[in-house]
Amino acid sequence: MYDQHGIRNEDSHYFSTKSDLYRKTSAEQFENFFGKQFNMDNDISFYHRISINNKNYERKIVPNSKTTVYMVMFYNDWCFRCTRLISAFKKIIDALEPLGIHFAAVNAAYEPVLVKKSGVSSIPSLVMILDGHCYIYRENVYTLAKIKEFIRKKMPYSITQRVFDQNVDDFLGGWIDNRVRALIFEPRNKTRLRYLINAYAFQYRVAFGIVDSNDSRTEQTQKRYNVVPNLDTLLMFNEDSRSPRAKISMPEIPVQTLNDIISTNQYLLLPRLSSQQVLEGVCPAEWSQPRKRLCVILITENNDSHNFARIVFRNIALQAEYSIERVRFTYMFKERQKDFINAISKGAEADPLCPIVIIWRYDQTHIKYEWIKGAPLNMDSNQYDSNEQVINLTRRYIDNTIQRLLRTSETLSYETFVKNLFDEHAQSLINRWLSKLEYTCEYVIDNLEKEHILALLSLLGTIVFMFAVGYVMVYFVRVEEESLKQKGYLNENNNSSLKLNRTAPELKLHELRAEKYNGMVRLLKPGCRTIILVTDLKTRPKLIPSFHKAVWPYRKSKTLLFGHMLIEKGLLWYSELLRLSLCESKSFKINPRNCVGTVIALNGHRKYFCMYHAKHPETSGDGKRLIKMKKHLERDTTDPEIGAFVEVNSDESDCEQKILLEENLLDGLSNWLDRLFEGSTHRYNINYWPDFPTK
Repeated sequence: MYDQHGIRNEDSHYFSTKSDLYRKTSAEQFENFFGKQFNMDNDISFYHRISINNKNYERKIVPNSKTTVYMVMFYNDWCFRCTRLISAFKKIIDALEPLGIHFAAVNAAYEPVLVKKSGVSSIPSLVMILDGHCYIYRENVYTLAKIKEFIRKKMPYSITQRVFDQNVDDFLGGWIDNRVRALIFEPRNKTRLRYLINAYAFQYRVAFGIVDSNDSRTEQTQKRYNVVPNLDTLLMFNEDSRSPRAKISMPEIPVQTLNDIISTNQYLLLPRLSSQQVLEGVCPAEWSQPRKRLCVILITENNDSHNFARIVFRNIALQAEYSIERVRFTYMFKERQKDFINAISKGAEADPLCPIVIIWRYDQTHIKYEWIKGAPLNMDSNQYDSNEQVINLTRRYIDNTIQRLLRTSETLSYETFVKNLFDEHAQSLINRWLSKLEYTCEYVIDNLEKEHILALLSLLGTIVFMFAVGYVMVYFVRVEEESLKQKGYLNENNNSSLKLNRTAPELKLHELRAEKYNGMVRLLKPGCRTIILVTDLKTRPKLIPSFHKAVWPYRKSKTLLFGHMLIEKGLLWYSELLRLSLCESKSFKINPRNCVGTVIALNGHRKYFCMYHAKHPETSGDGKRLIKMKKHLERDTTDPEIGAFVEVNSDESDCEQKILLEENLLDGLSNWLDRLFEGSTHRYNINYWPDFPTK
């Protein structure tokens, strides 16, 4: 009835119209009975007005989260708890948004990718985003006190430093990192959230020190700077730590006042151009020539020998009477900003000690510049009588040049294109890894629940139990071996032989076939060789064991590959290999039986081979060995059935007719292998490796 007609009482049409006071009282009673889900303050459209998508998140929130704190609420249109949290969320926004925290919302139903990136597992969820990292609020109660404590806990510890009497000078004297110093005195141990948020926003330009006014260890510092103990005090320091550059004391410093003071004094008296961000703040671009801004830059090196030049230049900047909106003094390290120095090298003196250049940025990437020539800082300052003389002469050169260039009709001598400055404060690779590791640890700790811890403990217990069982088994095996040794069943020789047998490498013999030919011959790496035994189906069972025994001592070599080949499959390849080594144009036929027992050592990379055959022992003076081998292979045996190789009478006088059994074909292989690895065997070179037959 309420949704359709707005009726809170089914008998309301019997009563006359009541006054506004009665209506208000009735509405309050209705809300007390049914809850506040019918109140317009809990309208889901509130989330819609501050909703963002993945594109806004990647382009705006992630880059800006390096200096700005973001709180994002993940909701759903049909989530009743999301609706009930609207009032509490509004109060949190009203309290924290003035402090500098930005708020947004994400509809989880339409942005599943963003939900996955943030690690949200339930709706609603409040996520805090710092430096691109997401931190999920795990509490069920959304109160302002708990949200503040959550933000305070997740803020980086490095953005502030506790300062006492003993370390205040070290803190204020650390401006060499190109950051001004800010001291915040407050009469409490816990730092206000507004100070932490401002410290995070200006962390790249200002180093913040927190001083507890109630601590007895800070009394000397309070007296030194006349700080009222019961008030919040902000002191801003540049290079001079004796007196603050700005000071404000109030019971509660407003956020806007805090931002104005810090932003106005966020640069040193003589800042260093250490990044593009500093260049934009100190020397902003100005295209109009009448309103041009000049930046006077001292080029120095990062060593103590140039400290005098920087001190003189800082004194000149301190005594300068120019408007800070028109002229700024700064310096840079030329070894850090090599690209910028190379871009403005035109017109510079030959070998200046500490040159000074004046630039005008009329665009983001284009500048006009002019070198100040003749200033004492460009030369050896020892030739002058006093430092005061150097300061006065250098100031005179700078003043004359600036006054001339500030005129509307005057322009700078040179113009160039410059890239962005190198960021000297960027995190190194190790620091980035450490920060990622720190974030990962925090993420794991935040997401660990009771069941996860129990599962992890169970896994660790299982691993420990497995190692314990393995140790016990090894222990009992050792005890059993000791008992066998004492009884005499096992001695040291047997034990060592067993260990050798267990660890001895295996010797594999590969069969040379068409599909393995490239891997065993053509594609061999330099320095590797393949040793092949030629057999047939009948003699293979007899010859392979003898071959295996002969090559066994060389099994550990990683440059040798051992195999065997059936002559029935590789006859054409073998005959072509012999033809190429003899440089004959015509092919010849050989008897397969005469090839059995041949061992070939192939060097695939250098295209040569060495050959062993029992009928033709290799000698160093036999230059016609392969020709004799060819004639032997072309002959036929007298009786192929007797299982022997028969050599008939030939014209050569050194070959006699004799019978050689198959079991004795590899008797001289061991000696031949020794000569092979000594390099004393004959090598037969070929132009290319012939193709291996596929059938």
